[in-house]
Amino acid sequence: MTPPDRSTAWIDRVNRELDAWLPTADARPAPLHAAMRYAVFNGGKRIRPQLCFAAGRVLGLDDDEVAPIAAAIELVHCYSLVHDDLPAMDDDDLRRGQPTVHKAWDEATAILAGDALLTLAFGGLAHAGLPPTVMAGLADAAGSAGMVGGQSLDLAFEHQAPDTELLEAMFRGKTGALIRAAVELPARLGPADPAHHEALAAFGDAIGVAFQVVDDLLDVEGTTETLGKPAGSDIEQGKATWPGLNGVEAARARADALLQQAREALDALPPGPSRDDLAALGALIVRRSF
Repeated sequence: MTPPDRSTAWIDRVNRELDAWLPTADARPAPLHAAMRYAVFNGGKRIRPQLCFAAGRVLGLDDDEVAPIAAAIELVHCYSLVHDDLPAMDDDDLRRGQPTVHKAWDEATAILAGDALLTLAFGGLAHAGLPPTVMAGLADAAGSAGMVGGQSLDLAFEHQAPDTELLEAMFRGKTGALIRAAVELPARLGPADPAHHEALAAFGDAIGVAFQVVDDLLDVEGTTETLGKPAGSDIEQGKATWPGLNGVEAARARADALLQQAREALDALPPGPSRDDLAALGALIVRRSF
């Protein structure tokens, strides 16, 4: 499965939006702003913004309308990685093959850079004049009922083994909430068919869980060179993972089942190239390792 033809243009579009939102690296305080830009422009694949643009196209929106949402979601994602890498969390030295922010600068700068990226996400949406429901949706996805809550559960599971149902509930928060938001929030820009809105949310939910199942598989089967971060770190830290609970083959089967569930959700959307692009991105997420 190859990326949609529009992927390169979408990555370029969100990068231009992010560049416009972020302070220049030499603006005072320069170390903080340099660290923020380092965290954002470090080779990320922009999966969430691509999903956002693809969902927007399905809804008949143009890329400029969707760009602020795509940028805000990516800023929240980047902030979460900066904090996730800290010694108090996963204590990782590498991210996308480069030193993590707390290694390239220091822990205090990394904390502040993450704080500033999160704040900028909501400030950017406000300055773009987007509806309050968009900001509320992102807040729900990023907060204690979503990504932050999922991360809290992930840390708790280092000391208390969950069952598969509880593990996937953590996945839906830690990873899935922001992916679901990427495909669901564009529907809040204007009147969308409720069935289409529901279909996008269901697609995002399935792909979000599948993303983390595959991430767990990559930790088992990948290398530090291919992952751009330490391989085997989840096992080393005693984290609960899907293959750890159920085995590698069962994890692959679960990822396949979630991809099929996502494809079925798309059946409620109008057929055409835009829906095909969204389906292709979902397949790329699930097939990125096997």
